[in-house]
Amino acid sequence: MTGPDGPHREPGGDGGDGRDLAREEEERAVEQALALVGGTTLRPSRGRGTPGASGSPGTPSAPGASAGDVSGGPSGSPGSDRPGSSTPTGNGPDGSAPAGNGPDRSAPPGSARAGGSPSGNGPRAGGRSTGARAAAQASGSDQRPRPDRSSSEAPTPTAEPATPKAPPLSWDRARAVATRAGRTGPPATIRLPLDRALGHVLAEPLGALTDLPSFDTSAMDGWAVAGPGPWAYEAGAGLLAGRGPETPLPDGTAVRIATGARVPPDTTAVIRSEHAHPDEAKGLLHARRSVVTGQDIRPRGQECRSGEQLVPAGTVVTPAVLGLAAAAGYDAVPAVPRPRVDILVLGDELLTAGLPHDGLIRDALGPMLGPWLRALGAEVAGPVRLGDDAGALRDALASSTADLIVTTGGTASGPVDHVHPVLDALGAELLVDGVAVRPGHPMLLARMPAPGQMKGQPEGPPEGPYLVGLPGNPLAAVSGLLTLAEPLLAGIAGRPAQDAYRALVHAEVHGHPHDTRLVPVVHRAGRAGGRDHVAPLRYNGPAMLRGIAAADGLAVVPPGGVRSGTEVEILDLPWAPATPWTEGCFT
Repeated sequence: MTGPDGPHREPGGDGGDGRDLAREEEERAVEQALALVGGTTLRPSRGRGTPGASGSPGTPSAPGASAGDVSGGPSGSPGSDRPGSSTPTGNGPDGSAPAGNGPDRSAPPGSARAGGSPSGNGPRAGGRSTGARAAAQASGSDQRPRPDRSSSEAPTPTAEPATPKAPPLSWDRARAVATRAGRTGPPATIRLPLDRALGHVLAEPLGALTDLPSFDTSAMDGWAVAGPGPWAYEAGAGLLAGRGPETPLPDGTAVRIATGARVPPDTTAVIRSEHAHPDEAKGLLHARRSVVTGQDIRPRGQECRSGEQLVPAGTVVTPAVLGLAAAAGYDAVPAVPRPRVDILVLGDELLTAGLPHDGLIRDALGPMLGPWLRALGAEVAGPVRLGDDAGALRDALASSTADLIVTTGGTASGPVDHVHPVLDALGAELLVDGVAVRPGHPMLLARMPAPGQMKGQPEGPPEGPYLVGLPGNPLAAVSGLLTLAEPLLAGIAGRPAQDAYRALVHAEVHGHPHDTRLVPVVHRAGRAGGRDHVAPLRYNGPAMLRGIAAADGLAVVPPGGVRSGTEVEILDLPWAPATPWTEGCFT
């Protein structure tokens, strides 16, 4: 066999036994690699159905582990996903190396490079990967006891050889898995008073509790008249809003009326003040223009009838929705509770204040993620900084009562990247383990078991919180937010999925040879009758935030890139830039 560091000599020297052993191991590795690429399950589906899994009932499968996703391209970073840890090789469009911890398609299945850890790193802490071990369990070749989940100690490395890892999911497949994961059950419903409902999502359609308006009202300040003119009138204040009588208006008479006042029965029309001429000497009202029956009267039920649907379920409660609900007679509305999110910031190298120094850098994700997740409709606790402590990470995951846990960094296979082994030790189910997207390929989505399962109780449907593991590089983390966290939270909160749309791009945008690229863009108005378009922004490296700070969306660039004048899919950001950036600064 050929390893990453040159020819590898098996035990037994040059004897036949050594060669036979090497041949058996190579054949076994080839079988496992072919099974993974062909769509064999990485981890058996447990309860509720694995979101994104396909196949007939009873057939275990993993989301996206199909031959159709092989084109996703290489994944991973050279040993770690921390900001500044990777050395660009210039091969990728953003300066990153296309090859890393993911499968090396230049190596044959079964070689030491075929999807394992980088040379010298060996298997990540905690032994074989979750997906690889589950594949071995499915084939009956893994008989080792499962780790004791009641232990609070971090997993320890083993001396087992690296096994092939399934290729990363394509970007659109990973996003679909996250969407389905958030919609595995009906959302909960609570009733919130109007003054607390802003920003929530309606759990049920909002139906009118009365006709709107509930009686005929005047649309203008003027005169209510009955029959043909001229009309006799009496001096006085007339009819005011909220105090209109129910007595009919006699034919040939007029009465002053204010906007919003109840129109008397038998009223023919309302004449605006500026279109009327009262002759005070004769006590007669003349119209300066022709009068049309029903003019400037808002008839009862003009806006809606009682029971009519006003807005559908899934609508975000805006100030306008609050006003409509109040007008329709609501004191409280049925809403979905906001998803609760815990943020765990990992990394010993992060500073919370001051200038970077001595190899330490400022934490950009802690201040950014909370407001971003709130803009996505979540209720977010303050970020918890754990450093590179596997035990602290395990305790935080096991004790969380949130709907979603978001971690930053530690999702690759570097020496202090603890997310995978801790999830493995807790028995979490990996739904997405790597995505063929740049930046952000080491992102992951997992479902945590219920607390009882973490203490060694029999396995059952995973009912614990979801976990989205974001890479440590800032723009890569944004990519993970929009790829996995945004559609997942939309499902949990009952929000409709973001409508996909395409826009013209006015520049050539370089792409990755195999993976999707997410590139910050800003919308531009067309000039001289031209079409509106988007312009790609500079400073779009994985560790950069300068470009995304000026952006109002991300362009989904397919492998190979796009030419100027091509339409690309756009992901909107939950806000628009407050400053009208100029093209000269960022494009």
